[in-house]
Amino acid sequence: MGQLERDASSVHLFNSTLETGIRALVVLEAFYPRCCDLMEMTWLDHLVVHTGDLDGQDVPESLHPDLPNRAGELLVRRQLVEKSLRLMQQVHLIDVIETEDGIVFGASEDAPSYLDLLQAPYSLALKERANWMADRFAGMQTAEMRAVIESRIGRWTADFRVEELPAENPK
Repeated sequence: MGQLERDASSVHLFNSTLETGIRALVVLEAFYPRCCDLMEMTWLDHLVVHTGDLDGQDVPESLHPDLPNRAGELLVRRQLVEKSLRLMQQVHLIDVIETEDGIVFGASEDAPSYLDLLQAPYSLALKERANWMADRFAGMQTAEMRAVIESRIGRWTADFRVEELPAENPK
């Protein structure tokens, strides 16, 4: 096997930092002018490709297959989303804003021009789902969004929140 083939086999295109960054950008543009924190972005990254996890008559079909044992998916996704947001910030497509409540992310003024270039069927379907989610969630406070998400995918968010629990003091 040649060097190029070995290098290509180690590249992960599905759920790569770049793919996740583009999804984050699509979501933030749909939610504009609302900014989202890392927790919200992690939830939204999951939901934009797994819209079928939500209730309602108008829920679009999920873009990605519903695989079994998805309980740990949000745990893995959080780090990937964080890296992807940094990548999109480096190329000036996402703004990072410090607020009294912490750091939030928003689509930059360059985001719409870039996203207009994405015309593949998958990209168009992703934009459609992000706009649908923005219609559903953009007006909600974080606590309201959390309640909706926990009611639908509570077992995943419960696992996700394990890292938020205070560490026990060793005796």
